[in-house]
Amino acid sequence: MFTLGEIIDLAVRIEMNGRKAYRKAQEQVTDPALASMLGWLADEEAEHEKWFLRLKENLKIELEDPELEEMGKALLQGVLGDHTFSIDEADFSKIEDIESLLTLSVEFEKDTILFFEMLGAFIEDEQALNHLSLIIEEENRHVRFLHDFLTDKHALPIYKESV
Repeated sequence: MFTLGEIIDLAVRIEMNGRKAYRKAQEQVTDPALASMLGWLADEEAEHEKWFLRLKENLKIELEDPELEEMGKALLQGVLGDHTFSIDEADFSKIEDIESLLTLSVEFEKDTILFFEMLGAFIEDEQALNHLSLIIEEENRHVRFLHDFLTDKHALPIYKESV
């Protein structure tokens, strides 16, 4: 029911929301280490945004049925409502250390993955399902990457800069 283009557009929107929230939080925190990590997380979201846009550019997305596409857009908007899949609602002023920030970021990524997995139940097109799997795989890679930072502080970009 959902088109591949709609799924990729949603993925781009989620990454954009994350990037903006991390940049906003970066301006609000006073701890230089947290500010540095927030900047890095924003850069990661921007890279994901570009990744999804390249994925869309490499596809030949054709409209099979314009009415069906409109119905899919309306349904997707109904499912999402005003929820923007943004970490923007997080209270960054209460985050006191990098571990807490990374834990929050991992949970945000996992919520996004769960949403995409749920969306898969409404997709009938094999090509769209295959590309949705790529999106989920990329998000899972990001979760593993962030999780690695939680277990190895010396792998953190901010520690690399200061060592």
